[in-house]
Amino acid sequence: MPPGGPERQPEQREANPPMRDSYNREINYLRVSITDRCNLRCVYCMPKEGLSLLGHEDILRYEEILRVIRVAVKLGVTKVRITGGEPLVRRGSVDFIASLKSIEGLADVSLTTNAVLLETFAQGLAAAGIRRINISLDSLDPAKYEKITRGGKLESVLKGIDAVQALGLSPIKINIVAVRGYNDDEILEFAGFAHAHPFQVRFIELMPLGDAGLSQNEFIPNAEILGKIRSVYRLSRVNGGEENGGPARMYRIEGGRGEIGFISPMTHHFCDTCNRLRLTADGRLRACLLKERQADLRTLLRNGCDDGALEEVVRRIIAEKPRGHEMISGDISRRICATNMSKIGG
Repeated sequence: MPPGGPERQPEQREANPPMRDSYNREINYLRVSITDRCNLRCVYCMPKEGLSLLGHEDILRYEEILRVIRVAVKLGVTKVRITGGEPLVRRGSVDFIASLKSIEGLADVSLTTNAVLLETFAQGLAAAGIRRINISLDSLDPAKYEKITRGGKLESVLKGIDAVQALGLSPIKINIVAVRGYNDDEILEFAGFAHAHPFQVRFIELMPLGDAGLSQNEFIPNAEILGKIRSVYRLSRVNGGEENGGPARMYRIEGGRGEIGFISPMTHHFCDTCNRLRLTADGRLRACLLKERQADLRTLLRNGCDDGALEEVVRRIIAEKPRGHEMISGDISRRICATNMSKIGG
């Protein structure tokens, strides 16, 4: 059981009614990037030479992020996910996450991480109230993992997963970006990982973001992955994912402990049910991952705006949320978003 037991969870008070965009979608989920920095340089996320990093004064201070979250919760946001870059590389990240428990109406706080530092911070995160965690893991082979991440050590990630599992965090979601020529020969290994462990192992289609420089022949549609797994395992659909407002189509392997999910932004668009906003580390509020339209909250905050002005901007961004993206099914050769994922927030 996590330190302190279940009573450590923040009291779940009645939430504010969620805002609706112009297409009648409820907007109740905010993804918050607290840093653009990362201790890995994955091949599909950033160019080999890395990226220019924001300066200390360019990123939002924790108290500024708290103000934005409080305003968003007042407007109906009930779920916040902390992302990066790699959020655990920012000093004070665990204390910041713990401070979110004080926000009345915020029912759920989760974390996305590459898990390289997770073993070190696992107990602190559990004490801070984290129960759900997403872990990026693109190979179960140490040499291949090092190649894909350009230097990462698989052993550190697996120790981090063991640590949060021992503390009772659930669900633990393992996210894989399948890239042909890198990890496509491990699909059945990952299926076996879900069979053996009580995790949600989720395959995410490669997307045409930024300047990572991957080519069209490296794209793998999730239908191909599903077919390969079904050639060996019996799968059955389970409730979750899409049924609960998320993008994943979930399956259980017969006789297994975990589940397998498919997030298919390229071949199975889920824009019609999108319920999220994104706050970048430098204070830009975006209503769509793949659209460059955004609002500069950092300048507003540092010019001394009141909460009413922040509310007005958040309402405007929600009202302007596009109906969907313009990605052509399966075509990653056409970059429709120039910003790298690490700068938007994973």
